[in-house]
Amino acid sequence: MVGVELKDPRRRDVAPHLCEGASEHWPIEESLAELAQLANTAGLDVVGQIVQRLDHPDPATFIGSGKVEELRQQVVETASTTVIFDDELSPRHQRELEERLGESIKLLDRTSLILDIFAQHANTREGALQVELAQYEYRLPRLTRAWTHLARQSGGRAGGATGGVGVRGPGETQLETDQRVIGQRIAQLKRDLEDVRAHRGRHRKRRRKAGMPTIAIVGYTNAGKSTLLNRLSDANVLVQDKLFATLDPTTRRVVLPNGSEVLFTDTVGFIQKLPTQLVAAFRATLEEVTEADLLVHVLDITHRQARRQADAVQETLAEIGAVDHPTVTALNKIDRLSSLEVIASKREMYPNPVAISALTGAGLDRLLTLLQDMLEAEMVPLDVLIPYEAGELVNLFHRRGLIELEEHTEDGTHIIGRMPKMLLDHFQDVLH
Repeated sequence: MVGVELKDPRRRDVAPHLCEGASEHWPIEESLAELAQLANTAGLDVVGQIVQRLDHPDPATFIGSGKVEELRQQVVETASTTVIFDDELSPRHQRELEERLGESIKLLDRTSLILDIFAQHANTREGALQVELAQYEYRLPRLTRAWTHLARQSGGRAGGATGGVGVRGPGETQLETDQRVIGQRIAQLKRDLEDVRAHRGRHRKRRRKAGMPTIAIVGYTNAGKSTLLNRLSDANVLVQDKLFATLDPTTRRVVLPNGSEVLFTDTVGFIQKLPTQLVAAFRATLEEVTEADLLVHVLDITHRQARRQADAVQETLAEIGAVDHPTVTALNKIDRLSSLEVIASKREMYPNPVAISALTGAGLDRLLTLLQDMLEAEMVPLDVLIPYEAGELVNLFHRRGLIELEEHTEDGTHIIGRMPKMLLDHFQDVLH
């Protein structure tokens, strides 16, 4: 593994943007430790690492020429077949490094490694489409040889392309042919994903029509999101101590303390330096977050880099337009703490914090009560006279509203109370 730490991190060509009030950039040692976790998740064994501190990346090889030679020697000594960089390499960096390390060495950067992990864990058609699009958009500017080079670069998984590259047109080089075919595949994937997006939109519209509020579970990868959903709803979502163990969103009903029902959706985990291609490709999935009424940000409070992980989550939420959503911070994994005094000093750092253990269930009653209170705070006063033939509106008020007065009159059922703002359209014709 190769990590570069810049003396002035603002000069990095591809640097993680930190939100206002965010902590400092990740220490290189911590970032490489996470990269090792990613490598293990992808099925690779890490046998060594190299770190270089620079004023700015080398324009040709990202690291200095001396470090390139040191890296090449270490590759030979350890009989390594793969080299992973902790930053995204430009097409030029990739080409130069491949030439100097040799064609037998598979060269990955953090982005391509994450894309490969996503490809391994995409178990549904929607997930596979999203990952394939992200892979091709990443590879297209890096395509320098024939189609076989692309397959070698991805470890044998070409992201779903089938067949050869077709017949070349007059004067068209093999590279131009490959670029054209991949461009056509990207266009088709985008069309397919627009269909997926429309399908998800129809599902959300039906849920809202049924009067069911939605709560999206977000957080850094491996923070315990799936464990939380399982504990709340017996969802049986795959839980593994690995990064990005689950990609496909899962939605389940959960009963709040007052007896009302809400929908919880577990979404894909975030990570520092999350590839922009993935954020764009997973737009249909991430809309489950942007369209949610509330967010539960699950944070592994025991992690050494908990604050920086929270910053990375906030950065991604800002990128998808969900940073201003009402949020509860679930300070998770308190079962690993010897004392809760550790949390006391950190509560003010996060919005609406609740200490929980998704594994044991500790604190979940307080979490659900807070979510219930926040949903009720979003309600508005409503005074309606509902005709007897519109009994479904009375049922809706009982299911989703807070009733202060209910009386039966000659003309219908008169109800005074509070309802979620998103459901007011249902009552426009019966306002009192």
